[in-house]
Amino acid sequence: MQELRPRLKAAAALVRGGSAVADIGTDHAYLPAWLLLHGVAPRVIACDIGEKPLANAAETVKIYHLAKKIDLRVSDGLANVRPGEYGAVTICGMGGTLIAEILEKATLPVDVQLVLQPMTHVEDVRAWLCRNGFAIDREICVKDAGRVYCCISADRTGTPRAAEPGFCYFGTLTGETEEERAFLRKTCARVKTRADALAAADRFPEEQALLRQALHYYETNYSNDRKRPL
Repeated sequence: MQELRPRLKAAAALVRGGSAVADIGTDHAYLPAWLLLHGVAPRVIACDIGEKPLANAAETVKIYHLAKKIDLRVSDGLANVRPGEYGAVTICGMGGTLIAEILEKATLPVDVQLVLQPMTHVEDVRAWLCRNGFAIDREICVKDAGRVYCCISADRTGTPRAAEPGFCYFGTLTGETEEERAFLRKTCARVKTRADALAAADRFPEEQALLRQALHYYETNYSNDRKRPL
């Protein structure tokens, strides 16, 4: 099949395989098709919120003769998928706030793997994972069409923990690749811009404090002497 876009290929690389996958916001179903054709998943439930995007997915199913392995469903998030039907969830190409809202509404299997690729606000995804007893197994940063994205794989631990601002914004990234360094720098700049704007307007002191904590985390953990990006 045609090559996946880099951000989807990174997400596909995080799926461990062997379990059925629920792909939320599937659009053209390129990711489900790739997982099936490469033997990563035995079956995929490809979901989208309306009939029109599923029509795009149906074309992909037809082209690659996957009708017996891809179940197309109209579903608002995971609302129309039962926990026993899948072992992994992929959600790519949405904002981090929306991804967190979808997960919040879902009843997930105990041993589920989450593979998430937020387009924006990755901190909302990491915060949800912390609050709901998930640990990040791996993060990959990849450049796609001139922009760097972060893909996350997470597993349930059953033990919620505090969503510390530094971790929420910067996660488990080490800055070992140029893509990671670019993502970390951009995130830091975004946090600083927001903190400075709130300070100038003398608004939301609690949010200001959290943002300053995140900036301190960055300065502490990504210093030049550790060969991490500042």
